[in-house]
Amino acid sequence: MSDKPLKQTPLFSLYQSYGAKKIIDYGGWALPVHFSSIIDEHHAVRQKAGLFDVSHMGEICIEGKAAEKLVNLLMTNDITSLEINQARYTAMCYQDGGTVDDLLVYKLADQKFLLVVNAANIDKDLDWIHSHRMNDVTITNLSEQIAQLAIQGPEAVNILQKLTDTNLTEIKPFRFVQNVQLADITNVLVSRTGYTGEDGFELYAPHQQAQVLWRELLRADDRLQPCGLGARDTLRFEAKLALYGQELSSSITPFEAGIGFTVKIDKSSDFIGKAALTQEKQNQPARKLVGLEIIDKGIPRHGYKVFSSSDQEIGFITSGTHSPTIQKHLGLALVQAEYAKLGTEVQVQIRSRLVNAVVVETPFYKRK
Repeated sequence: MSDKPLKQTPLFSLYQSYGAKKIIDYGGWALPVHFSSIIDEHHAVRQKAGLFDVSHMGEICIEGKAAEKLVNLLMTNDITSLEINQARYTAMCYQDGGTVDDLLVYKLADQKFLLVVNAANIDKDLDWIHSHRMNDVTITNLSEQIAQLAIQGPEAVNILQKLTDTNLTEIKPFRFVQNVQLADITNVLVSRTGYTGEDGFELYAPHQQAQVLWRELLRADDRLQPCGLGARDTLRFEAKLALYGQELSSSITPFEAGIGFTVKIDKSSDFIGKAALTQEKQNQPARKLVGLEIIDKGIPRHGYKVFSSSDQEIGFITSGTHSPTIQKHLGLALVQAEYAKLGTEVQVQIRSRLVNAVVVETPFYKRK
């Protein structure tokens, strides 16, 4: 284990006063698992609204005359069709099609983009971007200057609206508004995006304003409650939103992970990994991410092996939990493609025993 001290978000000193419990090492960051309980926070987001500190996420700005050309080379998705104040989910891939990271690209202005990357991948992503840098492009790591809060849930828009004159209903999904004033805080980027399967917003503000923004949001409406990593994971899991290091990795391609929609093989310019991903799409992925419902007792966890009904090892669990919304033991598994059909019976090795499971439809949860 590393002896390096854990990084702290600008909200760290507030955690205890809001009842944070079980601070853990999450990708080198000290973050709370929950404030009340994982189950309580999960249901709060599904039914009302929850507030997450996601300031550990990384923000990288790419700007200059060749910024769009560089970003489009790095990303599997088509960046050239982005409008200003529009965001797009995409992947960055290696030449062999394995995934460097999955991320959001925000178009701030002509030839100016903000990349929001996974916390544990900030340094790796920066190295990867710099290794392909072009003339007339500036690459800036803003991760220590920008705080990110997420307000998620069916009441998120009504609660956030109390703090601003900006009409939030006009912000469509994967669109954003820059320089919004929230309470007395100016220069906030408000984006209609999130990682829970619910409606909501991600708020990007200067580090020094993060604590004020957190307090103002929780003071605005008692339906909003602080949430930790535990609920964030169960919520994104039910919605089948990929987590890097589990559903995605350097050895798992976007097609295998079920985010093939981010790979635009036919976009006008070349991108890193195009040849390998084109071949994979033509031949069909050898592995597919599927949903599993555990028939017997036991919760599937990351890394558990999956077997066919004839005891042949066919894959592994990427994520699993007892679903608070569905009230079943569920898992996501990367399996050989021939076992991906709905209704296929498989077995999951949970500790020393094989437990019966069946391939079911995903996402497990989809909001109405």
